[in-house]
Amino acid sequence: MRYPKTNKIEVADIYFGTTVKDPYRWLEDDRSSETKAWVEAENKVTQNFLSGIPFRTAIKTRLEKLWNYEKYTAPFKEGAYTYFYKNDGLQNQYVLYRQKDKGKTEMFLNPNTFSKDGTTSLAGIEFTKDGSMAAYQISEGGSDWRKVLVIKTADRSIVGDTLIDVKFSGLAWKGNEGFYYSSYDKPKEGSQLSGLTQHHKLYFHKIGTQQKDDKLIFGGEENKRRYIGADLTEDQRFLVITAAESTTGNELYIQDLSKTGSPIVKVVNNFKADHTVIASEDNKLYIHTNLNAPNYKIVTVDASNPAPENWKDLIPETENVLTAGTGGGRIFADYLKDATSMVMQYDMEGNLERTVTLPGIGSASGFNAKKTEKELYYTFTSYIYPPTIYRYIIASGQSVEYKKAGVEFDPSRFESKQIFYTSKDGTKVPMIITYKKGIELNGKNPTLLYGYGGFSVSLSPVFSTSNIVLLEQGGIYAVPNLRGGGEYGEKWHIAGTKMNKQNVFDDFIAAAEYLISNKYTSKDYLAISGGSNGGLLVAAVMSQRPELFKVALPAVGVLDMLRYNKFTAGAGWAFDYGTAEESKEMFEYLLKYSPYHALKPGVSYPATMITTADHDDRVVPAHSFKFAARLQEYHTGSSPALIRIETNAGHGAGKPTAKIIEEQADKWAFMLYNMGLTSRQ
Repeated sequence: MRYPKTNKIEVADIYFGTTVKDPYRWLEDDRSSETKAWVEAENKVTQNFLSGIPFRTAIKTRLEKLWNYEKYTAPFKEGAYTYFYKNDGLQNQYVLYRQKDKGKTEMFLNPNTFSKDGTTSLAGIEFTKDGSMAAYQISEGGSDWRKVLVIKTADRSIVGDTLIDVKFSGLAWKGNEGFYYSSYDKPKEGSQLSGLTQHHKLYFHKIGTQQKDDKLIFGGEENKRRYIGADLTEDQRFLVITAAESTTGNELYIQDLSKTGSPIVKVVNNFKADHTVIASEDNKLYIHTNLNAPNYKIVTVDASNPAPENWKDLIPETENVLTAGTGGGRIFADYLKDATSMVMQYDMEGNLERTVTLPGIGSASGFNAKKTEKELYYTFTSYIYPPTIYRYIIASGQSVEYKKAGVEFDPSRFESKQIFYTSKDGTKVPMIITYKKGIELNGKNPTLLYGYGGFSVSLSPVFSTSNIVLLEQGGIYAVPNLRGGGEYGEKWHIAGTKMNKQNVFDDFIAAAEYLISNKYTSKDYLAISGGSNGGLLVAAVMSQRPELFKVALPAVGVLDMLRYNKFTAGAGWAFDYGTAEESKEMFEYLLKYSPYHALKPGVSYPATMITTADHDDRVVPAHSFKFAARLQEYHTGSSPALIRIETNAGHGAGKPTAKIIEEQADKWAFMLYNMGLTSRQ
């Protein structure tokens, strides 16, 4: 491979007496003409390589055929209408439709008209309680910075001005008067995409007024917080505010909106645990929390005296991790049992009414509805069970199939089984392995090992249309539930954070070794994949065990662990990662595994295709740029070390279908080609 020449400019930082060189730091400037030229040159090399793969077009054609079926989301009710999202097949963005009673279905919002190339997406919508107005967010080019438009639902006419520069925000309506939203002061110096965003602020926007006049509710000089969220209880009585410094742990505040001039009351005054208010009845609050309960529980408290010492257990902690929703005057406790769903229905007094009968072992989502509803809709899926929507009758517990996925896939031909393997330190880790029935365990099956392992994110089984390409060709898809995730509660999460982060990499490496030793695959047919924190995972393990993998696919990864906290909201990830500045020990630990720094000259690394996007303002593309430059400098051997940089796209949310299919086709083509295989279409 002949790669573009990447200039090296001597730059260094000193941490606790240790000098760390950073010759590719100039690539952090996403506004410079030099960086733009480098991106263009790298993309040219990558596309030249990919275009030379003889079966790349066949894979893309197959993906387009597989993708081309009607896709629906579960319906939800707002005012007099039932709303749902639908994609005809290859539309770039899902369209929001609505139906009144059993009348004619009508298109409500079509994000495909927001931009010519489909890169402007609908990033959330919230309705007033009576359904007469809605506020929706749009994202341009995948950016986390959003615009908010308000419309009358009767005729979709726009109300007032468009709000701009809104980031990491929900929208919480207070009657028809206005809504609460959160944002940061946009960086005034440097890049708008990579500039540091430090202090979140909660505002109230009154309909018919200008954004500059919006009232600051929380997050001023007296209470600076990195993340602030707001919601209203369904009866509109309480404003609930969550405030946090990192992605784990939050303060909790309430304000009684039924009393004019009511103060904001602090419920929890520290960041040691996570808390959300899931419901209220009169003066009683229902709180989902992991305070002194790593697997979570539900407690109740009187809003007039809401401090934690007054909390009473309603649904106590169990051995399984609990999330919760409400609907029809019931609580739905959704437990993770070895990373799969188990749902139990309780009344509001905490009495168990039934265990919900699910269609199988997999993932159920959507057990939420308004208090007055008699039914709700949930979606069930697994690695071999295409997403199917069920109508659930709350009083009887009956599930009725509502909408089945029309994807060209026969689940009876495939198998998905969970095994437990042993990690380096003896910890048992679950992994689900999916493949075509009757597969021969001869070590020659192309295998994709996917992982995440961070931020208490749980990987439960979900169907992927893209994965059909691998499975129908005799390939294997394997997903381990690594430490750092939330599959076994906060203890499992903590076991993969800061100076325990190596546990995550060891778990992933052990998963690879299990697949090899049990003849599912071998190192010549094993690829690893992950995005964001999962991109860090892939890049870290390929630097630690380069001989173990044939192909590495790190996507939008956090790859410079010494500087991740210098960009956008990166400082908020310190709970999981720690920072190079906090102590000598933490610096040395980060330096050892930081993918950008862990690469060594003269090493033959796996065939690598790094993917990122020029508008990613979550994990800035500089991480991937610098890692690619150093990988190309140090890598020996004949396997390619490429970077694929998507233009006018972000961290992933809202990416148009056309771009998704192109990226997935490139991924499978790159993987199979570098394993010496041909597509069997």
